This record gives sequence, C-alpha cells and structure tokens, in this order.
Amino acid sequence: MCVSQAATVMPLFSRSRSDALREVHKYSGPEPMQDAKVNPNVYDHVHMKLFRAQRNLYISGFSLFLWLIMRRVVTLLNQAAVTLESSAGLQAQMESAVKAAKQNQEDNLRLKQALLDEENSLSAKNQQLKQEVEKLAGQLKTAKEAVNKSDAEVEAMKRQAKGLAHEYDRLLTEHHQLQNLQSSEDKKDQ
Repeated sequence: MCVSQAATVMPLFSRSRSDALREVHKYSGPEPMQDAKVNPNVYDHVHMKLFRAQRNLYISGFSLFLWLIMRRVVTLLNQAAVTLESSAGLQAQMESAVKAAKQNQEDNLRLKQALLDEENSLSAKNQQLKQEVEKLAGQLKTAKEAVNKSDAEVEAMKRQAKGLAHEYDRLLTEHHQLQNLQSSEDKKDQ
C-alpha cells in the first residue's frame, strides 16, 4: 500500500471509529425508565441501538487493527521482494565467483602438471647427460691411457731410433775403418 492510499484510508477508520464511540456513549447513558413503562419496546430498542453501536465500535477497531497488520504485511512483502532480488544478484555473483575459482583451480592443476612433466623431462635429460658424461669420461680415460701408451711407445721408439742411430754411426765408423784398412792392405799388396 502506498503512502497516499494510507493517508486516505486512515481518516475513514478514524471517522467510523469516532462515530461508533459517539453512538456507544449516547446509548450507554442513563436509561429513560419512564418511557420504558409507557412503551416497553423502548427499552429493547435502546439496548438494540447500544448493541449495534458496540458492534460497530468492535468492527471498526478490528478493521483498524487488520489495516495495520495488512500494512505491515505489505511492507514486509516489499522488503522480501527487494531482498529476493538482491539475493538473486548475489547468487549470480557467487556462481560466477565459484566458476572463476574452479577455472583458476583447473589452471593451477594444469600448470602444476606441466611443471611436474617438465621437471621429470629435465630430470630424465639430466640423467641422460650424466650417463653421457660418465661415458665420455670413460672414453677420455681410455683415450688418455692410449695417449700415454702411445707416448711411451714413441719414447721407446725414439730411444730405439737413437740407439739404432748410435749403432749405425758405430757401424759406419767401423765400416770406414775396415775400408781404410782394406784399402791400405790393397795398397800394400799392390
């Protein structure tokens, strides 16, 4: 109920209530007993009018009470409608927030899985590289051993070549000496 309707209804209640009060007061006063002896219906008529006035007073009071209750009910219904509307908006916001939270949680799980996969991949690559390094270290060790062995062989060959060169020089000098000796014997023979 709007304010203008409440303003027009309120004077109606107060007028009917004031009329009912006035009527009850009018018929509740001292009863005319003299008229009751002359006309016995007057007494019943006065009580009937009093009963109707009281009835109207109760009806108007009860109507006023119901009007106040109805006004409060309408106010509560309006508040409930506004609350329902705002709760529907809040419900939509909550649903979008829950949806966004679920999406973020799924993205987070996907990123964790990708990070775990990448970490596993890096771990596997790291393991493979360690094995390759160990393999290359073994090859390097064998290559160093081969180099050392070949260096030792080269040294041995150098010593042998040096020894052979000394032997060659000794044999050459011996050969020259023998040739000189033979040529001197040939000269003597001649």
